[in-house]
Amino acid sequence: MRPHLAAILFDLDDTLHDDTATYRRAAELVSRDVAAETGVDGAALFAAYVKQAEAFWINLAPEHLGTPLVGLRARMWLAALRDIGVDAPELAERCGVSYNRYRREHLKLWPGALELLIALRERGLKLGLVTNGFAETHREKLVLLNLEDAFDEVFIADEVGMIKPDPRLFRLACARLGATPATTAMVGDRYERDVRGAHEVGLYTVWLNVRDETVPAGGPLPDAIVASIDKVEAALPLP
Repeated sequence: MRPHLAAILFDLDDTLHDDTATYRRAAELVSRDVAAETGVDGAALFAAYVKQAEAFWINLAPEHLGTPLVGLRARMWLAALRDIGVDAPELAERCGVSYNRYRREHLKLWPGALELLIALRERGLKLGLVTNGFAETHREKLVLLNLEDAFDEVFIADEVGMIKPDPRLFRLACARLGATPATTAMVGDRYERDVRGAHEVGLYTVWLNVRDETVPAGGPLPDAIVASIDKVEAALPLP
C-alpha cells in the first residue's frame, strides 16, 4: 500500500489558472489593435502568433533558459507579422509590450484553486510549485494570482536550470520539501511534462486533464485523472 502523502507539487499554467484562455485573449486584443492601426487581417495575425507561441513552449529546451522573455515575445510577434506579410520590428516590440499588459489584466485562478492550496497546507502537507515558466514573468504572476505565500518552495525552470520532465527536477523538489518520491504527488495538466516525468521518479501522479486528452499509447497511466481543480483533493491519498 502506498504511504500517505507528505508533499504535493503543482504545475502553474493551466493547472492553477486558465493560462490558455489568458494568453489567447491577450493575443486577440493585440491583434485587434494592430488591425485597427494598420488594416491587416487581425484574425490571421492572431492565428500566426498562436502558432509561434505554441511552437516555442512545446519545444522549450534547457538552452532557452535565461533568455529574456520580453525579447522572445517581441520576436514571436515579429515572426507572426512576417507570416502575414508585414515586416515591422518596431511594431513587434510594441506588440510585445501590449501583450504583457493585456495578459496581466486577464490573469485569474481557476475557481477553488487557492482554497485547495490552503486546505492542503492546513492538513500539514508541504506544497511546491514546479513550472517550466520564466522567473521574469512567473514571479509577477504569483503575486497577481495571490499565490506568493501559497507554497513552501517554488521551482521555476530558469532559476533551477532544469525543465520538466527532467527527473532531477522532481527529485530536487522532493528533497527541498523534506519528502521522498513515494510520499510526494505531482498535479499537472501536461501528460508528458507533468505526469510522465513525475511517474519516472516514483511520485503519485494526478493528471488535470483540462483538454480531454488520452494517455499516449504505451505511456504509464496516471494514478488519478481529474477534469477540474476542485476534484484534485479527493483524488489524493491523504492522511
